[in-house]
Amino acid sequence: MKLLLKNGHVVSSFNKLEGDFDVLIEDNVITQVAAGIDCEANQVIDCTGLAVIPGICDMHVHFRDPGQTHKEDIITGCEAAAAGGVTAVACMPNTDPVADDPEVIKYILDKAKDAKVKVYPVGAITKGLKGEELCDFKALKAAGCVAVSDDGKPVTNAHTMGRAMIDAHYAGLKVISHCEDPDIVKGGIINAGVVSVELGVRGMSRTSENIMTAREIQLANDLEVPIHIAHVSTKEVVDLLRFATRRGVMVTSETAPHYFTLTEDRLLTRDADYRMNPPLRTEEDMKAISAAVCDGTIDCIVTDHAPHTAEEKADFYKAPNGVVGLETSLAATLTKFYHTKQIKLMQIVRMMCENPRLILGLEGGLIKNGAVADIAVVDLNKEWLVEPEKLHSKSKNTCFKGMMFKGKVKYTIVNGKVVYEDKN
Repeated sequence: MKLLLKNGHVVSSFNKLEGDFDVLIEDNVITQVAAGIDCEANQVIDCTGLAVIPGICDMHVHFRDPGQTHKEDIITGCEAAAAGGVTAVACMPNTDPVADDPEVIKYILDKAKDAKVKVYPVGAITKGLKGEELCDFKALKAAGCVAVSDDGKPVTNAHTMGRAMIDAHYAGLKVISHCEDPDIVKGGIINAGVVSVELGVRGMSRTSENIMTAREIQLANDLEVPIHIAHVSTKEVVDLLRFATRRGVMVTSETAPHYFTLTEDRLLTRDADYRMNPPLRTEEDMKAISAAVCDGTIDCIVTDHAPHTAEEKADFYKAPNGVVGLETSLAATLTKFYHTKQIKLMQIVRMMCENPRLILGLEGGLIKNGAVADIAVVDLNKEWLVEPEKLHSKSKNTCFKGMMFKGKVKYTIVNGKVVYEDKN
């Protein structure tokens, strides 16, 4: 099987490739990247005027499978991923049952065999996400996990977290930390500030995220092991990360498009589709996150894709936190940074396609001879309206509804096969 991508603008960060080339794929491997490839192929895609980039790796998604498949499952989550140019995802462990056991990991991987994109399980740090007894990291690694996290719940005990960081490191697993102090949050539902006061609801203090991030950085420094900080949302955490990286601490981090695109003002509508954890914060925080993306302080852009049903999101005060994002992440990033000339496409490729794979130790993320053929073909200039009902996810709780973005995925290729084509 031969697939030929003709006349695309190829951008691959890892090998510093940028230019107008053809890409020849045979079976699941890229066999040639050059101008003017002349050969017979089973399928030829004209990529004139389109960007050809490595498939995105979203290292932070929730597919609700097993246990809450009415919200999402592995198959539908991967449908949404493919529509967003995402060819690999790392699924968080807060499922039911919790992904703290090799049998649950086996279930995820078995179901993922029929999915359109590659699924990498993240196991739990502690059994049942209770923050107490550590999981068997070696067993989770052997079962197929690429990282561990208690995402959705923090590991509140510093000794337990330190032990986890050491044990996971030597088991070959990255620790992803959900930085939150529940004793500070105490039932808050949005950012503590002007908007929470106006709405008369309990707020989530930024101190919760700041203090736990500082703890994780200090643990990583003292124990000389790596840590990855999930969903960064505050200006103070940005400062902590800058300081830590200058000191050589082994810390990496991620943020999501809603933190560099939206602010807490959206909550004045009392619409729970703008509620997530950590919450939308202030204009100053949004600017700080944006600056950290531009200067490389933050390593990755992810989605924290968290599906919930319309019924669950109907009650602003009682709704669960979380938004879907797989189909909008690249477009939101292009609109915010590329089309405003703040950063180049090469850097976006680095943060969305390459860095997540490097952090998790996964293959892919580049376009060159011999590389696995996981590719997204993107119309950088295509404008489109985010209409929730047209999303591929089972749940439609997007915080970008009604927004116009510039940049649309036209084709997604996984292992040399076209798994998504935009026909609009």
